[in-house]
Amino acid sequence: MSNVSTKQHLWALCKRDFALAYRQRAELLQPLMFFLMVVTLFPLAIGPNPQTLQLVSGAIVWVAAILSLLMGLDKLFRDDFLDGSLEQLILGPVPLYLNVLVKVLTHWLITIVPLLLLSPLLALFLNMTIDMYKVLIVTLLLGTPTISLIGAIGVALTVGLQRSGVLLALLLIPLFIPLLIFATSAIDSAAMNLPFRFQLGIMLSLLLFALAAAPAAIAYSLKVSQN
Repeated sequence: MSNVSTKQHLWALCKRDFALAYRQRAELLQPLMFFLMVVTLFPLAIGPNPQTLQLVSGAIVWVAAILSLLMGLDKLFRDDFLDGSLEQLILGPVPLYLNVLVKVLTHWLITIVPLLLLSPLLALFLNMTIDMYKVLIVTLLLGTPTISLIGAIGVALTVGLQRSGVLLALLLIPLFIPLLIFATSAIDSAAMNLPFRFQLGIMLSLLLFALAAAPAAIAYSLKVSQN
């Protein structure tokens, strides 16, 4: 297939996923509403002390982001598997790793952009400083694509299983712990006016490694699941 045809195919796949997400707006809003509920319930449980909220604000947002992303990941390949279009992607002329990379990127845009738009309100609610908020945005931009890429491997491995959500969470949550540690450490360092480039550098390295390795791993896992 020519480069032009490949680009047209990938663009059409991206538009298709956006259209399907728009038709399923209720399901699309579930992770977002879950994210909002978790972030707003934590201050009620901890108490209104501004210093305490500021101390745990980074951890609250990141735990809520990970859990909300896990809610949406389960459907990444599920509909394609059920209607047979996943098999067509596997057998088609366009390399499967390109197809899954586009699908993961589209899923990330659909899921994360609303969270980023809500983040200023959440930062104000959790008494974050400007420096903490800036670092929070950077960590989300670096960390959430890594979560989507690594999570897609688990989704691909369990796509043929019924009610795989709990199994998926058990498989993936331990893998996200390093990201959670480095992200919250960077936010805490920003709160104390300490250097945080090391943590961001580690997160960037993880993202680049996931971009290089995850698409091939996802493609292989989908082929295994289809057999």
